[in-house]
Formats: sequence, C-alpha cells, structure tokens
Amino acid sequence: MSSILVTGGTGTLGRHVVRHLLDGGHDVTVASRRQPSTTGPVRTVRVDYVGGTGLDEAVAGRDAVVHCATDFRGEERLAGSVVSAARRRGCGHVVYISIVGVDALPISYYRGKLAAERLLAASGVGWTVLRSTQFHDLVARILSTLARSPLLPVPAGVRVQPVHAPEVASRLAELACGEPAGRVGDMGGPEIRPFADLARAYLRATGRRRALLPFRLPGAAFRGYREGLHLAPADAVGTVTFERFLSGR
Repeated sequence: MSSILVTGGTGTLGRHVVRHLLDGGHDVTVASRRQPSTTGPVRTVRVDYVGGTGLDEAVAGRDAVVHCATDFRGEERLAGSVVSAARRRGCGHVVYISIVGVDALPISYYRGKLAAERLLAASGVGWTVLRSTQFHDLVARILSTLARSPLLPVPAGVRVQPVHAPEVASRLAELACGEPAGRVGDMGGPEIRPFADLARAYLRATGRRRALLPFRLPGAAFRGYREGLHLAPADAVGTVTFERFLSGR
C-alpha cells in the first residue's frame, strides 16, 4: 500500500484519481483550496498554493504526489509550489497531468503547462508526466455553452480526440504507484472526429435542435488546431466514445 497525495482531488480528473487509488487499497490524502474535511476514507488538507501554506503538511510522509490542481493564470507557479514542498519533505515522486500539444500550440495556458513540465524535469525530484487529449467533459461543457444560441457555432476544419477522464485517472493512479518514469506515452481518446460531428452527437443526446454555423478564426493557434497539433493518433488508447460518455451523464 502506498501513501499518495492528490492535488485538485475534488476536480473533474482528481476525484477519479482518488477513487482509483482507494479501490487499489492505497492511503489517499487530498490537497484542496477548500475547507478541510475528515469525513469518509480520505483526509483533505487545505492548502494555499501561492503562499505554500499547508503544502508541507499535505506532502509529509507521502510516497507520491499526483498533481491534478491547475491554474490557468499561474500553472508554472502552482507546480513550483508543489515540487518545492515535495523536495523539502523528501517525497520522491511527482506525477503531473499535461496536455497533448503544449509544445506546439501558442496558447498561454499551454505555455504554462509546458513550463511546469520543464520545471519538474529540472527539479531533482523523481517525476512522471502524462499528456492527454481533451476530456469528454470539456467538449460537452463547450457545446453546452455554444448550444445556448439558435445557431451553434463550430470551428471549421477542426478535429477532436476526446478521452474519458476516469480512464486517464486510472493511468495516473497506476503511474503514481510505480517508479518515476519521466515523460510517458500520450493518452488519447478512441476516435478523432470533426468538431461538427461531436456537436451533432451532443444535440441528439440532449434532444436539442440547432443549425450548425461553421466559422474560421485567424492566427497560429487556430491553424494549429486545424493541423491537428492537439491530437495523438498513435496513442488512441481510450475506449469510451463521446456518445457513450453522453449516455452515462
């Protein structure tokens, strides 16, 4: 049995990581920005990722940290706080979830993820990085917002390879229980499909009727999406399709 800390353990991905670790019989602690709780099998420690308050307590005595917490405006700083605490408290393994295409798409959040990867690799702490494609949850959330309009805008020429968050979580839990492995193989969903196809699937599943409105945007980021720089065709290891995800919501 391993003792493992999960940052962001109440979020879309982290809560599934916690469940997989508990199912494997491991001792799990969750680091959260929210009020701590001791109910159930998981202990929650309140942390301040900016100031570092609570992190040393959360990391102390852990065999590994699965770092799922994220900050769109300060991803590198957040990762730096976690890595520094791991170094101070002698935790020898930090597992980090990143995104396919962080080294290819000029998006500020992606730059932050890539900087966090590099920080981890240079930290002197044992590390593992898993990059995944976008989660089904994210695609569905985007479509839910777009479907509020009578015309549902879809990015022309863009394909997506959504993956099921619990499957990514299972892989992260497995990696956390092993030795530091550096950058491991990417993890993509089972299908690469035009965004418009996923929009139609979402409309069918939710019983809505909307006309699709294709659009194009200028710039290197949108061009990168059209070129598929966010896809992992050689690593389509997920098994849950978008329709199956929608049917289970």
